[in-house]
Amino acid sequence: METTEDILRTPAKELPACPVETTLTLISDKWKVLILRDLLPGTKRFGELKKSIGHVTQKVLTAQLRQMEDSGLVIRTVYPEVPPHVEYTLTELGYSLKPILDAMWNWGEEYQTKNK
Repeated sequence: METTEDILRTPAKELPACPVETTLTLISDKWKVLILRDLLPGTKRFGELKKSIGHVTQKVLTAQLRQMEDSGLVIRTVYPEVPPHVEYTLTELGYSLKPILDAMWNWGEEYQTKNK
Protein backbone atom coordinates (compact mmCIF):
# COMPACT_ATOMS: atom_id res chain seq x y z
CA MET A 1 0.00 0.00 0.00
CA GLU A 2 1.39 3.38 -0.99
CA THR A 3 1.81 5.95 1.71
CA THR A 4 0.80 9.58 1.34
CA GLU A 5 4.48 10.45 1.01
CA ASP A 6 4.93 7.95 -1.85
CA ILE A 7 1.97 9.38 -3.75
CA LEU A 8 3.04 12.97 -3.14
CA ARG A 9 6.57 12.18 -4.42
CA THR A 10 5.10 10.92 -7.70
CA PRO A 11 5.38 13.59 -10.41
CA ALA A 12 2.10 15.49 -10.64
CA LYS A 13 0.05 15.51 -13.82
CA GLU A 14 0.31 19.26 -14.31
CA LEU A 15 -1.41 20.20 -11.08
CA PRO A 16 -2.64 23.77 -10.65
CA ALA A 17 -0.34 26.21 -8.87
CA CYS A 18 -3.02 27.02 -6.28
CA PRO A 19 -3.33 24.39 -3.49
CA VAL A 20 -7.09 24.99 -3.18
CA GLU A 21 -7.51 24.37 -6.89
CA THR A 22 -5.40 21.20 -6.59
CA THR A 23 -7.72 19.90 -3.85
CA LEU A 24 -10.78 20.78 -5.91
CA THR A 25 -9.28 18.96 -8.89
CA LEU A 26 -9.28 15.77 -6.81
CA ILE A 27 -12.66 16.07 -5.08
CA SER A 28 -14.67 18.70 -6.97
CA ASP A 29 -17.41 16.39 -8.17
CA LYS A 30 -20.47 16.06 -5.94
CA TRP A 31 -20.26 12.28 -6.02
CA LYS A 32 -16.57 12.15 -5.06
CA VAL A 33 -17.23 14.00 -1.82
CA LEU A 34 -20.11 11.64 -1.01
CA ILE A 35 -17.93 8.62 -1.86
CA LEU A 36 -15.28 9.93 0.54
CA ARG A 37 -17.93 10.50 3.21
CA ASP A 38 -19.24 6.96 2.85
CA LEU A 39 -15.80 5.30 2.79
CA LEU A 40 -14.44 7.14 5.86
CA PRO A 41 -16.01 4.57 8.25
CA GLY A 42 -14.42 1.72 6.28
CA THR A 43 -14.44 -0.56 3.25
CA LYS A 44 -17.61 -0.89 1.18
CA ARG A 45 -18.75 -2.95 -1.78
CA PHE A 46 -19.92 -1.21 -4.96
CA GLY A 47 -23.59 -1.95 -4.25
CA GLU A 48 -23.32 -0.60 -0.71
CA LEU A 49 -21.79 2.63 -2.01
CA LYS A 50 -24.45 3.02 -4.69
CA LYS A 51 -27.21 2.50 -2.14
CA SER A 52 -25.71 4.85 0.48
CA ILE A 53 -25.05 7.65 -2.02
CA GLY A 54 -28.50 7.59 -3.55
CA HIS A 55 -29.40 8.87 -7.00
CA VAL A 56 -26.08 8.26 -8.76
CA THR A 57 -26.10 6.01 -11.81
CA GLN A 58 -23.89 2.93 -11.96
CA LYS A 59 -21.99 4.41 -14.92
CA VAL A 60 -21.23 7.69 -13.11
CA LEU A 61 -20.29 5.97 -9.84
CA THR A 62 -17.94 3.62 -11.70
CA ALA A 63 -16.28 6.55 -13.50
CA GLN A 64 -15.87 8.53 -10.28
CA LEU A 65 -14.37 5.55 -8.44
CA ARG A 66 -11.92 4.96 -11.30
CA GLN A 67 -10.83 8.60 -11.22
CA MET A 68 -10.38 8.42 -7.45
CA GLU A 69 -8.36 5.22 -7.85
CA ASP A 70 -6.17 6.92 -10.47
CA SER A 71 -5.67 9.87 -8.09
CA GLY A 72 -4.55 7.56 -5.29
CA LEU A 73 -7.56 8.26 -3.06
CA VAL A 74 -9.19 4.81 -3.27
CA ILE A 75 -8.03 1.23 -3.54
CA ARG A 76 -10.18 -1.20 -5.53
CA THR A 77 -9.91 -4.84 -4.50
CA VAL A 78 -11.41 -7.53 -6.74
CA TYR A 79 -12.05 -10.99 -5.33
CA PRO A 80 -12.14 -13.80 -7.93
CA GLU A 81 -15.64 -15.04 -7.19
CA VAL A 82 -18.86 -15.50 -9.12
CA PRO A 83 -20.49 -13.04 -9.09
CA PRO A 84 -17.46 -10.71 -8.81
CA HIS A 85 -16.88 -9.23 -5.37
CA VAL A 86 -15.33 -5.75 -5.51
CA GLU A 87 -14.51 -3.62 -2.48
CA TYR A 88 -13.38 -0.01 -2.19
CA THR A 89 -11.24 1.39 0.60
CA LEU A 90 -9.72 4.81 1.16
CA THR A 91 -5.95 5.03 0.93
CA GLU A 92 -3.91 6.96 3.47
CA LEU A 93 -4.15 9.90 1.07
CA GLY A 94 -7.93 9.50 0.94
CA TYR A 95 -8.16 9.43 4.74
CA SER A 96 -6.05 12.59 4.87
CA LEU A 97 -9.07 14.46 3.44
CA LYS A 98 -11.10 13.75 6.61
CA PRO A 99 -10.44 17.18 8.18
CA ILE A 100 -11.77 18.83 5.00
CA LEU A 101 -14.94 16.73 5.08
CA ASP A 102 -15.32 17.40 8.82
CA ALA A 103 -15.07 21.14 8.15
CA MET A 104 -17.67 20.84 5.38
CA TRP A 105 -19.97 18.90 7.73
CA ASN A 106 -19.64 21.52 10.48
CA TRP A 107 -20.19 24.39 8.08
CA GLY A 108 -23.24 22.66 6.59
CA GLU A 109 -24.74 22.01 10.02
CA GLU A 110 -24.25 25.65 11.00
CA TYR A 111 -25.75 26.84 7.73
CA GLN A 112 -28.78 24.53 8.13
CA THR A 113 -29.35 25.77 11.69
CA LYS A 114 -29.25 29.43 10.63
CA ASN A 115 -31.47 28.91 7.58
CA LYS A 116 -34.33 26.76 8.89
